[in-house]
Amino acid sequence: MTSHARPRAVLRTYPNWFYLPAALVFGVFFIVPTALAFYFSLTRWTLFSATFIGLDNYITFMNDPMLMSGLRNTLIYAVLTSGLKVIISLPLAMLLTSNIQFKGFLRSIIFFPVLVSTVAVGITFSTLMQPSVGLINTVLGFFGLPQPDWLGNPSLALYSVALVDVWKGVGIAMVIFMAGILSIPVDYFEAARLEGGTWVKFRYVILPLARNATFTVILLSFIGGLRSFDLIWTMTRGGPGFASDVLTSVIYKEYQAGFYGLSTAGNVVLFILVTIIVYPLMRFFQQKELEL
Repeated sequence: MTSHARPRAVLRTYPNWFYLPAALVFGVFFIVPTALAFYFSLTRWTLFSATFIGLDNYITFMNDPMLMSGLRNTLIYAVLTSGLKVIISLPLAMLLTSNIQFKGFLRSIIFFPVLVSTVAVGITFSTLMQPSVGLINTVLGFFGLPQPDWLGNPSLALYSVALVDVWKGVGIAMVIFMAGILSIPVDYFEAARLEGGTWVKFRYVILPLARNATFTVILLSFIGGLRSFDLIWTMTRGGPGFASDVLTSVIYKEYQAGFYGLSTAGNVVLFILVTIIVYPLMRFFQQKELEL
C-alpha cells in the first residue's frame, strides 16, 4: 500500500468511529436485554438461580386459556383504538387549522388529556363509569337512557377502556395531523377552495399530501394498542373474568404468581407478535411514501 493510499483509507473509515457511542448504547440497552430475555424464557428462573427447560415455558404459555383470550383482546384493542384515533383526530386537525376563533384554546383543551397521568385517567374514569353512582350513568338516567355496567359487563369492559384510551390519546394524533396539514403549501388549499370547497380540500389535498402524518398516527397508535397495559390494569385488572385481559396483563399476572420464566416467554411472544405485525406495516407505508 502506498503512502498516498493509506491516508485515503483512514479518511474513509474515520467517520465510522462516530457511530460507536450510539452502537454501545444500543447494544447495552437493547441487544443485551433482548438476548437475555430470550435466554431466560427458556429457563425456570428466580432471582438466585435458573434451570434450563427448553421450550416448556412456550408450550405452557400457548396452552394457557388466558393467552388466546388475551391475544384476541389485544388485536381488537389495537385495531379499535388506532382506527378511532385516526377517524376522530383528522377532522379535529382540519377544524383547528382552519380560520376559526379560539383555536389556541380548543387545541389546549383537546391536547390536555395527553398530559395527564394514565393511572390518574384510569382511576377517574373508573369512578365516572360506576354503574350506580357514576356521573355517566347518572346523566344517562336523567334523560331516561339505559345505564350499562361499563366495566362490570364482560361484553362492554374492553370497549369501555378502549374509548377512554382514545379520549386520552386523540390529542397527540391531532397534533401530528396538524403538523402534516400545516406543511402543505397554501396554494393547494386556494386551488381546492376554487374547485369545490371542504370536500375537495379533504379528498384531493389533505388525504394525499398529509399521508405521511396518517401513516405515523396509525403506526404509533397501533403499537401503543398492542403494548397497552397501565390503563387496562387500572380500570379493570383484566376483568371481569378474562373479558378485558390483553397479553400484557396476562404476562403481569404470571409475574405476580411467581412464574418468572413463563412470563418472560410471554414477553418474547409479545415482542414477536409486535414485530410480525408492525414490520410489514412499516414496509407497506414506506413503499407508499416512495409512490408520492
